[in-house]
Amino acid sequence: MIPMKDRLLLKPQLSVFSALVLLLHSGGGQSQVMVTSQPIIAQVGDDITLPCHLETAVDATDLTVEWARPDLEPRFVYLRRDGVELQLEEHPLYMGRTSLSTNKLKCGDISLKLSKVKLSDTGTYKCLVPKSGTEFVVELTVGSFSSPDIKISKVSNGVVLQCVSKGWYPQPELLWLDSEGKLLSAGPTETVRGPDDLYTVSIRVTVEKRHSNSFTCRVQQKNTNQTRETTIHLPDYFFMDQSNSAVRITICLAVCFMSVMAVFVLWKCGQHQIETTNGSTELQHLTEGDKMIQLDMKEEKLDEELQKKEGDLKHVQQVITILTNQKKDLENQRQKLNSLLDEDKTRIEKNNNKLKEIPKTDKIPYWSDAKHCKA
Repeated sequence: MIPMKDRLLLKPQLSVFSALVLLLHSGGGQSQVMVTSQPIIAQVGDDITLPCHLETAVDATDLTVEWARPDLEPRFVYLRRDGVELQLEEHPLYMGRTSLSTNKLKCGDISLKLSKVKLSDTGTYKCLVPKSGTEFVVELTVGSFSSPDIKISKVSNGVVLQCVSKGWYPQPELLWLDSEGKLLSAGPTETVRGPDDLYTVSIRVTVEKRHSNSFTCRVQQKNTNQTRETTIHLPDYFFMDQSNSAVRITICLAVCFMSVMAVFVLWKCGQHQIETTNGSTELQHLTEGDKMIQLDMKEEKLDEELQKKEGDLKHVQQVITILTNQKKDLENQRQKLNSLLDEDKTRIEKNNNKLKEIPKTDKIPYWSDAKHCKA
């Protein structure tokens, strides 16, 4: 026997006609089997209504009403006789989750309300009122759907976008699309099935800068005709090669430092050579006493110049410190921009969720000739 949670993938599509009516002759009586045109699609946890109406809007309060699933044992989902619900004869999976509207029963509306639907509720339901001979068949498809999330990471050759969507059933497929709706070449879809039978799927794609940096992740499930998608727009600065920028800043700092040091060394060597030449000429004309005085003066002068050069060196170090701080400021600005991007992403996701999660309405066929009853 095929597990109930996998029956959803194997169920054939019903006819696209508005309804299929088969007349079954039994003895001298006549019964009608009416099938809904399309399966009712519900999401896990929803409260739904399975439609069923008598041919004429007579009071069905005291009639026998049977709602059943032929694949279950016991088969009754809801059973009502002589105005009383017989819960002991109903299947335990539906205990406390099925009910009929007393007011609608008076108008021949015996539609079944099913609360907090589960994946196991997927199947074919039959509504039967033995006295009228009318049997109504409804196909219910239960799934689980959610909007995808997008994660961003930077790589050397572009930006990696990862799309993750949790809580799906049946298993969906993932697609990456550009701003024109064209399919992007992405990696394989990663799928994980949890203990609750729900699927988590993810897929990665590497994108480069283009005219419009908008990318859409679409999750779709063809059997249930469900689609969810999230779109993200990446600013141009996101495609800047940040590693190369840091290298360029470091090289510029190093070049500036080496240039200043080279000028300082050359200048000092030139000054020493001039002073040595002048000192040799003067010493030839001075006495020993004068020579000692001149040497002392030159030593003091050299000390002063050395102190001055040390001051120049400190100035160079200050310049390097300023450039380093500017580099840190650039890094801080980049982090702030990334934070703003994350905030924009969160707002976009919230807006998408509000716009795309449109409430579903079930169009319930109504076969009634009584004009005085209200649905």
